[in-house]
Amino acid sequence: MPSPLFADHSADRPPERETVEALITQARRLRGGLDAVRESTVDTSLATDPQLRWQRALCDLAVHHLDDLGGHLDQLREGLPTESADDLAEAEPPAASPEPEPHERGSLLRRVGSAEWNLLTDEVSWSDELFAMFGRAPSDGPLTLDELPSLVHPEDQDGLATMVTDCLVDGRPIDGEFRIVRPDETLRTVHMVGEPVLDADGSTACMWAVLRDVSELRRSQQAVRETRDSLHRERQIAQTEHRLAVELQEAVLPPWRGSLRFPHGGPVALDLAGRYLPSGTRDLIGGGWYDALQLPDGTTLMSVGDLTGHGVTATSGMAMVLGALRGMAVAGHRPGPLMGFVNQLLDTAAQPALGSAVCGRFDPAARTLEWAQAGHPAPLLFRGGTGRALDPPEGVLLGATSGASYTQHTEQLEPGDLLVLHTDGLVPRRAQGVDATHEGAERLLALAPRFAGTRSAQDCVRIVVEEFGTAEREDDACVLIARVGD
Repeated sequence: MPSPLFADHSADRPPERETVEALITQARRLRGGLDAVRESTVDTSLATDPQLRWQRALCDLAVHHLDDLGGHLDQLREGLPTESADDLAEAEPPAASPEPEPHERGSLLRRVGSAEWNLLTDEVSWSDELFAMFGRAPSDGPLTLDELPSLVHPEDQDGLATMVTDCLVDGRPIDGEFRIVRPDETLRTVHMVGEPVLDADGSTACMWAVLRDVSELRRSQQAVRETRDSLHRERQIAQTEHRLAVELQEAVLPPWRGSLRFPHGGPVALDLAGRYLPSGTRDLIGGGWYDALQLPDGTTLMSVGDLTGHGVTATSGMAMVLGALRGMAVAGHRPGPLMGFVNQLLDTAAQPALGSAVCGRFDPAARTLEWAQAGHPAPLLFRGGTGRALDPPEGVLLGATSGASYTQHTEQLEPGDLLVLHTDGLVPRRAQGVDATHEGAERLLALAPRFAGTRSAQDCVRIVVEEFGTAEREDDACVLIARVGD
């Protein structure tokens, strides 16, 4: 506290006790509310989630500020004159929170101490709190300005010397921080503010200062900076990975946006159109795909599938699977064995993954579809204004087990038939597993009358997008539609 010798400063009127009590009550209420917020940030993923770590660090910093505020208000209240017994009897007690525990309140008050160095008499006075802050016993006596640097960290001694010199010689106020090394070798950070006290002829008579232990506060601020920087880095990494995932997906999925007609340059045997439908959270780029490829023997490969996961890992795995499907189909492998090879590929990959897929080979001469599936929704066949799901051959998820075998079925198609291949992410997963897949298939089958009135596969895709495009899906989805020509 300022020295009474500091005659240049007029004595301000002390604040009313009731005002201080009201401020203390507000501070305690804020502290209680902040404790509730801190508890809500406790989560088992705190150690791995940068966002949660940053939020918790901010809460801790706010706690230190409020604790310091509470300590200052307590000190202010202790310095006010005591009210008379009559006043206390008439005064209505404030609706304050319970008093802090003695050990808690004491710890707050020990963070702030005061000192005065008299240059005329060489007298030095320290408050008890300052002795405790520096880890010294009052019997050891206070330190003079010449002795004070002995407890200051070597790196901060020059800064302290400059502040003291500027105060004593130039009359500048002190406002700065330095670190002290206590006798028990613990390191504390101290914030010091003070002013010179002038005598009648304007010379410096003494210097007073208030010192505050801000070690915990600075640690909290450092934690906030570190967690904020970590969160910023995590977000940059996520943005980079998202951009890479999007670019990889765009490079791999079919470039055609309208209808694709096979064979090229002859009578249309198959009219195809497909669409990728992003998830409700566009940041989640999954491993779904759709594809159609005319093979050297004149048949057409059609496939739709989805790998588990999101981001670069999922899209790179999808690119690997799609490349393998195309290459082995060009080499002449039928859908059943082809699924077995893809399963072996995923099972032995450096980053094992699970996936589902349906793969079909359409023969335009015989109008037959030879197809196999791996834990995937069966293709839907629409004919004459009605639709049904094809009976699925046996096949487990890709990558689920080594050496799995996949059978295949052959379906006879007719001119005008419509095939819909899709992934299971079309609908929000209010129900999980088979129920969600069934709901998507049922809603697609209900579109049969509308499909019957279309003239191209692209028109059918537009209908599907109208039906499912605005849904808040948890996952992305793909659909591939093929219409058999006359």
